[in-house]
Amino acid sequence: MPYTTKKSDFFSRELPELEGRPLAGKLIVIEGADGSGRSTQIRLLGRWLESKGYAVNQVGIKRSNLAGEQLTLAQKSNVMTNKTMALFYATDLYDQIVNQIIPSLNASAIVLADRYIYTLMARALVRGAGTDWMRNLYSPAIEPDAVFYFKVAPDQLLERYLNKTRSLDYWESGMDLGLSKDVFDSFLKYQGLIDEEFSKMSGPHEFETIDASRPVFAIQKELRNKIKSLLE
Repeated sequence: MPYTTKKSDFFSRELPELEGRPLAGKLIVIEGADGSGRSTQIRLLGRWLESKGYAVNQVGIKRSNLAGEQLTLAQKSNVMTNKTMALFYATDLYDQIVNQIIPSLNASAIVLADRYIYTLMARALVRGAGTDWMRNLYSPAIEPDAVFYFKVAPDQLLERYLNKTRSLDYWESGMDLGLSKDVFDSFLKYQGLIDEEFSKMSGPHEFETIDASRPVFAIQKELRNKIKSLLE
């Protein structure tokens, strides 16, 4: 599908690296909170696609060579302003788009993105960023061929998160927003706000919402069926 064929007018600007050329591969995005099962499903999808003969490249937030490590270090200080954090994330994403995603799509590969602009937008919006500012920041991004949003209730996310890490992340709990002095209560409120933003975006950006509270292989079966149709 040529990049210039748009499903949404949100992606109104084209990166100079594309120059109107068609992209032979597919960009498939998995969105969802930490604890929603994204990483497990992407790993399984990657193995399945490779077994079908497809070249696969996996990308994700904070994985760029340019900014990924520095962004992780900056977050540990807990002193970034909301706008600085949004711009830092955008730098990380666009470095991956230019140096990993576009070359992979040009080579007919399947790119699996472990979160994309939508998580970054949701995080920034709940922290007071304007919608016009967000559109200006992310409209040059490549439009995905499919976006799957893993929906899990905040209380179930909390249980999964604690079972995995035994502690809560400062940013994933929204502690910078002053929602609550109690980190557990803040986590629930923050994840609820993030889910509200995803609900607002789901229609305009044509998300497919996945009930991620189900068993791993039930989710994987649904994803494979949907992706098989996309590739055909």
